[in-house]
Amino acid sequence: MSTPFPFTAVVGQDDLRLALLLNAVSPAVGGVLVRGEKGTAKSTAVRALSALMPGVDVVAGCRFSCDPAGPDPACPDGPHEPGAFETRPARMVELPVGASEDRLVGALDIERALAEGVKAFEPGLLADAHRGILYVDEVNLLHDHLVDLLLDAAAMGASYVEREGVSVRHAARFLLVGTMNPEEGELRPQLLDRFGLTVEVAASREPDQRVEVVRRRLAYDDDPTGFAERWSDEESAVRARIVAARELLPSVRLGDPALRQIAATCAAFEVDGMRADIVMARTATALAAWAGRTEVLAQDVRQAALLALPHRRRRNPFDAPGLDEDKLDETLEEFGGSDEGSSGEGSSDDDPDPDPDPDGPGGGGQPPQDGPDADSPAGDVPAQGEPSDDGRAPAAQGAGEQSPVRAAEPFRTKVLSVPGLGEGAAGRRSRARTEHGRTTGSRRPRGTLTKLHLAATVQAAAPHQRARGRSGRGLVVRRDDLRQATREGREGNLVLFVVDASGSMAARQRMSAVKGAVLSLLLDAYQRRDKVGLVTFRGSAADVALPPTSSVDAAATRLESLPTGGRTPLAAGLLRAHDVLRVERLRDAARRPLVVVVTDGRATGGPEPVALAERAARLFAADQVASVVVDCEAGPVRLGLAGRLAGELGGTAVTLDELRADAIAGLVRDVQGTSRRAA
Repeated sequence: MSTPFPFTAVVGQDDLRLALLLNAVSPAVGGVLVRGEKGTAKSTAVRALSALMPGVDVVAGCRFSCDPAGPDPACPDGPHEPGAFETRPARMVELPVGASEDRLVGALDIERALAEGVKAFEPGLLADAHRGILYVDEVNLLHDHLVDLLLDAAAMGASYVEREGVSVRHAARFLLVGTMNPEEGELRPQLLDRFGLTVEVAASREPDQRVEVVRRRLAYDDDPTGFAERWSDEESAVRARIVAARELLPSVRLGDPALRQIAATCAAFEVDGMRADIVMARTATALAAWAGRTEVLAQDVRQAALLALPHRRRRNPFDAPGLDEDKLDETLEEFGGSDEGSSGEGSSDDDPDPDPDPDGPGGGGQPPQDGPDADSPAGDVPAQGEPSDDGRAPAAQGAGEQSPVRAAEPFRTKVLSVPGLGEGAAGRRSRARTEHGRTTGSRRPRGTLTKLHLAATVQAAAPHQRARGRSGRGLVVRRDDLRQATREGREGNLVLFVVDASGSMAARQRMSAVKGAVLSLLLDAYQRRDKVGLVTFRGSAADVALPPTSSVDAAATRLESLPTGGRTPLAAGLLRAHDVLRVERLRDAARRPLVVVVTDGRATGGPEPVALAERAARLFAADQVASVVVDCEAGPVRLGLAGRLAGELGGTAVTLDELRADAIAGLVRDVQGTSRRAA
């Protein structure tokens, strides 16, 4: 077994280490979600925590880690007689992103269950993690069906396996710790709320600290055992402090003033439900125990808010998590008690230093949030030759680049889906053959049987019972009789936006509406678990503003800063999009694309720009790529160019008004339908 990097040797990342230690002191806090860029010691710190966790007493021989002081009466290995127990280290179980459902919840021996009627159950990772840590690296990339199972287990403290009349239940209470890079996509709100605390981490910009990070890492790589021994005293001290804080925790008093501050803070930040209040209370209590106190102070409430609320406050999906600390301090001061330290800057004279080690884990506010300026310029004016909203000709100006405009308020869009039946990654957009969903038929299994079709299996085995010498009640089932259930669900798609940013689109309110429509479609893609990409074209060329990614946030950020102006190289935009799809098809052949072209259909620049654009559009039709054109043409005179483009693409055209879910005009459910009828 490899030697883990010592927890106390992690440089900086005070908030991360504090959040992990608070969960070690009080597992009831509910786990930690660590968000941050790659290479910031997220996984290193989490894996190092397991070495500091106190050991647990378990019933000897129980595969489900039952507590000998109160064994689970429904344990599959039970009933347990009082007596023998053993003490072992707390486990940290890692859940791989690509794990199967059987690996997570356990597997039943279907053949023995059918033939002998016995529950031959092999425990999964949820059973291994009971009374320990369940760690999910890149938790935002976890498949939806695994997220659903995690939510159920976290809510009920138990895992249920139900298959074809065979039922198994076992306890599954664990500390859920996840790490993620927000650039690769966000978490579902339901799972986000299951993490007690959240921490934003970023690499230090201080040269001295970065030097120390490199020095320690190189020393560890050269001699892991020797490096760990040099930090053994610090590790022992923190381990002892965790044990002492656990013993002190039941004696910590959470007074009414602190409770009022907690309730007022959660109300001020408009968090949903009551889980935030409960988590804040548990976190503040753990902070007091970690500091060696038996009284919760305002500074504990403040630190608890910074850790427990950023991911729970109401916000748009594309807003960065975080708290307004000035608002937090005002709320704590307004509802504060008589103790000092409501600003989080100090404490009473008799309060011991929460962390006497200056390099050790301790308090610290939420790190500054990175992101685009919310007050970005919005002063676009119409490009040359573009009519203004009142129909008057604009003032003459060059056709060069215009400053970005803000997007209009997003709205709920009609559902755009890819026709046919796919086999891509699980999602919520288009019909697909999936491991989860309604059963539509059966087939012989290819490899390991995962979903048994009971009726088809019995039907296959029934004609051979006499030849197989059946004499008892059990059905004689052989491997060739087993049938895999085929199911239909939903898949996520690659939604590639091709956005016209030329001068013909540059009128202020028009481009704002266009950005609002694209932002609305991005929000829909976020909710349906799609990958997204962004191609823009203006001037004389097209650019891949964002390669296909699961980070819808990144696409929204690029869209917000999108400048406009110049000619309309429509053909270049379509050709660049076609090239992006070709490359992505090599990487992920099963994920079907949906191309959304946002344009008024005009094409300018170069020889025969319209004919060239039509030839480029036919490439998508030849590849049978699902496509939709969002027609942005405005004004009393309409040329219908976007409709012609949709016809060449083999897709359909919709106006900005028709894109709204509450629009009276119907939108075709499969985006290729209208164009085929027109053809």
